[in-house]
Amino acid sequence: MGTLPDVWVADASVEDWQAVLDLAASSGWRCEYREGDVAMAVPPAERVLSRAADAECPSLRVWPVPEVLAVFRFLSDDAIDFDVDLREVQGQERLDVLCGLFSAIGRRLGKAVLMSAEGGRRPVLGVDVTADRVVLTAARGGRAVGSRQ
Repeated sequence: MGTLPDVWVADASVEDWQAVLDLAASSGWRCEYREGDVAMAVPPAERVLSRAADAECPSLRVWPVPEVLAVFRFLSDDAIDFDVDLREVQGQERLDVLCGLFSAIGRRLGKAVLMSAEGGRRPVLGVDVTADRVVLTAARGGRAVGSRQ
């Protein structure tokens, strides 16, 4: 797996995007919204997703802790796409932070959060919403990952 695996929530909606923005704001995570090189206040998801087709893709950078960054890209309203840098996820404590981020999003949306190798769509890790835990999807039986989800 590359250092920037793809993470996504399929079958999303503008309301799901807004729920992620609200979660980021209410969780106390440090956030930075950008359109190109310009940082600005986070607008409503509806405004971001209704931008002109030729407009630059905005991003939301989220730090659940200072050492772990997730970058959300507003590519479409029907999927929530983001990535994380695995070089920042060293050790159990940071793995727990990453699992906590995935779980918080999965709980808020009631949908699976899946991670695949960069450029791939075969998930290797994801949130099992029914079991309320992060599992290795490539492993038999969906073994739990991290000590705190």
